[in-house]
Parts: sequence; C-alpha cells; structure tokens
Amino acid sequence: MENQKPDGRIRAHIKPGDLVQIVLKKDQSTGELTEGIVKRLLTSAPEHHRGIKVMLDDGQVGRVQHIIED
Repeated sequence: MENQKPDGRIRAHIKPGDLVQIVLKKDQSTGELTEGIVKRLLTSAPEHHRGIKVMLDDGQVGRVQHIIED
C-alpha cells in the first residue's frame, strides 16, 4: 500500500485491530460516523462499493468509510 491511501471499500486494506470510522445502518441517511476498533470483517467479497461491513470491538456493525492511520 505504498503511496496509496487505505480504502474502506477494499477488504484487503482492513484487518482486525484497525481504527476505523463506520456508518451504522441507522445513520445511513445522515452519514454520521462512528469510530472504533475492528473486531471482525463481515463482508466476504474483496470489494464493496458502499464499504466493507465490519463489527467493532463494542459489537456495533457498519460499513467502513475511513481507515485511520497512525
């Protein structure tokens, strides 16, 4: 991923332990983001146009909008 910004629509860019911002199903209309640590990847496809679906450590589920880098 050198010189390439991680993309929340590509499964290979996301792994458990990553800090991400997701949009929850209930927040899709407003686009409000929720920040958390990835516990599990729920989307099995290598890419998804709305974002890879993940479960956060606290159990919340949503689609990755941003991957927060160190």
